[in-house]
Amino acid sequence: MLVEMRTYELKPGTAPEFLAIYEREGLGIITQYATLKGCWMKESGTLNSIVFCWAYEDYAHRSAQRAKLAADPRWQAFTPLILPYLVHQESVFLAPTSFCPAG
Repeated sequence: MLVEMRTYELKPGTAPEFLAIYEREGLGIITQYATLKGCWMKESGTLNSIVFCWAYEDYAHRSAQRAKLAADPRWQAFTPLILPYLVHQESVFLAPTSFCPAG
């Protein structure tokens, strides 16, 4: 399993609205292509940040699924809705150890 930890830094004060739009408009689309392992709001470190963890079988699976997502007209219509909230975006890939419970 490969986990992508995707962090969105948002404009201060916009997290509730961002999350409402994401849940209402985007979550149902992206979950057709990736498995949501969790979503958190940061309370330390870089504030005004939302962290999503998405699971894939491996890098090849992620690449294929992200290509399908990018080609989905519903996702193409959704992404402009959240872009005004974003300050910074970061993706980190996590591979489980042999003793990781999620692996």
